[in-house]
Amino acid sequence: MQRRRRFTLALALAGAFALATAGAASAREQRVVVDTPAGPGPAEFNKVWVDKYGPKDAKKILVLMPGTIGGSGDFTLTARYLVKRIKGLQVWAIDRRSQALEDTEMFARALRGEVSLQEMFDYYLGHLDGATPPESYSFVNGFLHPYARDWGMEVALEDARAVVKQARGKGKSRRKVVLGGHSLGASLAVAYAAWDFKGRPGYKDIAGIVAIDGGLLRSFGELDDLAQTQDAITELEGSNPFTDLLEIGFPEATGIFAEVGGIYARLAPNAPATHLQDFPLLPPEFNPPVPVTTRGLLGHAFDRDTSPDDLALIHINGGSLAPTGDPRDWVDGRVTPVSRLAATFGQEPANGVEWFFPRRLTIDTDAASPMARTASTVYLGLRLFHTKKIDD
Repeated sequence: MQRRRRFTLALALAGAFALATAGAASAREQRVVVDTPAGPGPAEFNKVWVDKYGPKDAKKILVLMPGTIGGSGDFTLTARYLVKRIKGLQVWAIDRRSQALEDTEMFARALRGEVSLQEMFDYYLGHLDGATPPESYSFVNGFLHPYARDWGMEVALEDARAVVKQARGKGKSRRKVVLGGHSLGASLAVAYAAWDFKGRPGYKDIAGIVAIDGGLLRSFGELDDLAQTQDAITELEGSNPFTDLLEIGFPEATGIFAEVGGIYARLAPNAPATHLQDFPLLPPEFNPPVPVTTRGLLGHAFDRDTSPDDLALIHINGGSLAPTGDPRDWVDGRVTPVSRLAATFGQEPANGVEWFFPRRLTIDTDAASPMARTASTVYLGLRLFHTKKIDD
């Protein structure tokens, strides 16, 4: 790895997060399915989705992996920014195999104007409030997908390698690939470089690493103690394989709530959020004590000053509700305009929140945190055999 190249790309990405705008895309964009090696579970899950941005003839590919409960849509604005400003670059953003469990078609139809916001809301959430729409979303029972308890680091890295290999190409068409990610995705990028793929070190596949707010080396939690690691696996074996961030019994609720709010704030930003605020299943900590606009509701739910501490993973530093008004609107005032939040959460076919994040992936990443071979990494079967070849 060349540290200068990695540092330069990291700075470029940091600037992109701060400056990207939600304007219409001008570069070529494409969403494709990439077949992956067989993993735990039915063959229908042996694939990932990749959103590609930039010129088709690009010779440099930046492959990005999202963080905990993150989707490829987290990189949409950043990718558009980068490919406009770096000649000959494509950005590929990965949606993990759990995407196959998501039912986002009604969101896509609302964005295309084929159904109303009310119809979209009723499909995903209205039936929970006693409404009887002609069709409605069925929440997924995670216990019917026990194989997802094994969707850990090995599966994620094998899937990522299928994308990296496609990005590299062959022969005269071979391209330079840099692998990166945000938060847990950054840790996965570092782990990829140190991973042993049947005798081939991962770092030989890539030209560098981009780590955004992550990257192992104790950047987040860690599981150094073998007993703690064993307890985590034991607890996982008897529980839902997917992370339930809101702790209401439906792991996908976080993604659905975020996308409902994002699409309302994107398509009708100034409209009163009365219908959303009156929804009895909206957690009270997300509901302002006064009537607000749809973008006011979204900003209040995710801004660091008003959002619950438990959602720190997806907080923004955005602004505040207006001091007056009926309904109260949102006033941008810091780093992230609420329009970018709406653009990130309110988009399809990519979206910004992973509905079904496999908990095993967190356990493995925490155990890999020291970037060293430990009793925990051996117990979990983590093939981090080439850590000494990776720059710190």
